Amino acid sequence: MQRLYDFLRRHPTWVDSSWALLLLGLGAMSTAGTAGGHRLAVAGVTCAMSVVVALRRRFPVCMLLLATLTGVAQLLLDIPANIFDFAMLVIVYTVASGSKRWASRFALIGGVLAAVLYFLRWPEPSPGTAHNLFSMGFASVPFLLAWVLGDSMRTRRAYWAQLEERAARLEKEREQQAKMAVTAERARIARELHDVVAHNVSVMVVQADGAAYVLDSSPEQAKQALETISGTGRQALAEMRRLLGVLRSEENGGGGGGEYVPQPDVGQIEDLVAQVRGAGLPVDYQVEGAARPLPSSVELTAYRIVQEALTNTRKHGGPDVGASVRLTYFDDGLGLLVEDDGRGAQHELYDSGGADGMGHGLIGMRERVGMVGGTLDAGPRPGGGFRISVLLPAKAGR
Repeated sequence: MQRLYDFLRRHPTWVDSSWALLLLGLGAMSTAGTAGGHRLAVAGVTCAMSVVVALRRRFPVCMLLLATLTGVAQLLLDIPANIFDFAMLVIVYTVASGSKRWASRFALIGGVLAAVLYFLRWPEPSPGTAHNLFSMGFASVPFLLAWVLGDSMRTRRAYWAQLEERAARLEKEREQQAKMAVTAERARIARELHDVVAHNVSVMVVQADGAAYVLDSSPEQAKQALETISGTGRQALAEMRRLLGVLRSEENGGGGGGEYVPQPDVGQIEDLVAQVRGAGLPVDYQVEGAARPLPSSVELTAYRIVQEALTNTRKHGGPDVGASVRLTYFDDGLGLLVEDDGRGAQHELYDSGGADGMGHGLIGMRERVGMVGGTLDAGPRPGGGFRISVLLPAKAGR
């Protein structure tokens, strides 16, 4: 049955043609006793009404006009109502369910007038105006019902079309939001990997160079440098494993994939400074104000800013450079100031936000600070060196 139903839905003209043939047969049977001179006209009207039913969905407006002309011909040729006039109800319903509003109104007016003209052309023998008016009104009811049914069908189709359009639009918006979320997550992980790799690898390179320099003259210092390299490498592997574990858990639908190292916070900045000091960069670290818990995104941003700033100091500060890190707790946020007294970075690294491809660290800083609603100012320090000043809100914003 389902296949038959689908077939009929795909071929509506065939269905209408079948009903038209049935109507043609019934019309021919009902007019079999008509007089010979009048029979030809009745046969023409029957054929015209059958065509209206057969092609009503393919050419609704044309079939409405054909039905109108056929009805006028019935009045002129004195052909009373018969079974073939059922096509008028069908075409009124079809046009009312379509999208052309003028044709729908024309069909409604034409249907009401058809009933009135019929009783004017062939009045009933019963006397009384009230009776005739009642008969006209009663004859108009089928046309009104056909029009109301067709119009309600048009409204229902428009409602379902609107629902489908809305569902498609929401689905498209969900896909776009999913793509944006994936892009944002990839950018976040890329920043995390950049900070982890840039900082820890730079520490390892500095320690390896120092170990190679003092290997013969001071084996004990070389041993300490190698231990620092080993510890830094393990720390880098742990943080990278954490990031890759986040990716793996997302691919598995959010399921846990093992225990991972928690994200760094402000409390670990002191350990970070100690690690940098162990790598040979003197750093002065101060905390001002009453320390208090902050949103995890704000604390992670502060940690990564300090990490990237000290990494840049080692890269661009030159020999005998020193740095200072100062954290200040305000009532409405956290202030962060990282300075060094070295030669500073090239202007291309901060003037254009790293347009030369070398300043991804500063670009990452600005993106991190912007994501939590903070402000960042980076540039050369008066008297030499480089300064990074950051103000982070107590509540992470957009």
